[in-house]
Formats: sequence, C-alpha cells, structure tokens
Amino acid sequence: MTHPAKQLGVTLIELMIVVVIVAVLASIALPSYRSYVLRAHRTEATTALLGIAAAQEKFYLQNNTYTTALDAPPDGLGVPTSTENGYYTISIGAADADGFTATATTAGGQADDTHCKTFTIDETGAKTAKDSSDVA
Repeated sequence: MTHPAKQLGVTLIELMIVVVIVAVLASIALPSYRSYVLRAHRTEATTALLGIAAAQEKFYLQNNTYTTALDAPPDGLGVPTSTENGYYTISIGAADADGFTATATTAGGQADDTHCKTFTIDETGAKTAKDSSDVA
C-alpha cells in the first residue's frame, strides 16, 4: 500500500491572505506615521525662530533697532530664508525700534500640516502657532 506524497509549500490562497493582512496593517499605520513626521518637523520651525530672536537681540544691541532683513550683516541678521531642511520659510514681517515679529510658514511636504501652518515669535519671546483655518 502506497501513501500519496505530502505536498509542501504555500498555496496561492494562503499567500493572498497574507498580502491582504499586510495591506490592512499598512493602511492603518501609514497615516499615523505621516502625522508623527509632520509633528516632528515642527521643531525645525521653532528652532529657526529662536535663532532669529537671538540674532535680532544681537542686532538690537549694535543698532538700537530691530531689522526685517535676513541677509548678511551689517544690514541684516545673516540667517537663511528657510529652515535647515526646507520645511518652513522664514520671514520678518515687522521690525522697528520697539519690536519685531518673525514668522515660519510651512513649505514643501510640510504644507500638508494643517494643524500648525505658521509659527511666530516676537521681541518678548511670545510664541504662537496657527492652523490652516487661522491663516489668511
């Protein structure tokens, strides 16, 4: 009496079930990961704005006024117009002898971040963040 040979391996149906399970897990994990990445990039904006504030104070000590220029000294602060990885653009909206307001606005892939579209800092160190519904 001979016994039929035992088949080894994975059937197509088993393989398709694994593919479906992986696809479901990926569809759950990717949006959460993207949200985490957007939040992590926000530190780049706050770091750049703190650098602007420090440069503005140094400029004020030398010139008795704040400046709107980001370009090289002696007229400007000597800081770039975008953050290190380009996720935010930096600008100084208003500056005079009494104060300044610097803004970091989302750029590139970070523009998908609707919860924190802009960050601002002023001469007192007051920081604000606005979402896309607050931005004109």
